[in-house]
Amino acid sequence: RKEGELRETLERLRDIPIVGDVRGAGFFQAIELVKDQETKEGFSDEESEDLLRGFLSGELYRRGLICRADDRGDPVVQLAPPLISDTEQFEEIAAVLRPVLTEAWDRISK
Repeated sequence: RKEGELRETLERLRDIPIVGDVRGAGFFQAIELVKDQETKEGFSDEESEDLLRGFLSGELYRRGLICRADDRGDPVVQLAPPLISDTEQFEEIAAVLRPVLTEAWDRISK
């Protein structure tokens, strides 16, 4: 019942330039990270390593979001909130993701 609301909350992050796509099913969702939203250009291996392991994984965890930043294939942030999550938790997830993804974009766009 809440899948659409979770997805809609994550879709609102598309205004951040690093967010290339939001995809998934149910409460298993992923945010694809890109260098260029229009072309969907990805990151080099070194950039991906620095972005995901050097920054995102630790920073998201420090700010209270347990998720998986993975680069086997496209670099993505994978989310799987508890099935009892509701609007409040979805907004908390977005409130952590938005500033961290914005900062990640600022780091790689310089």
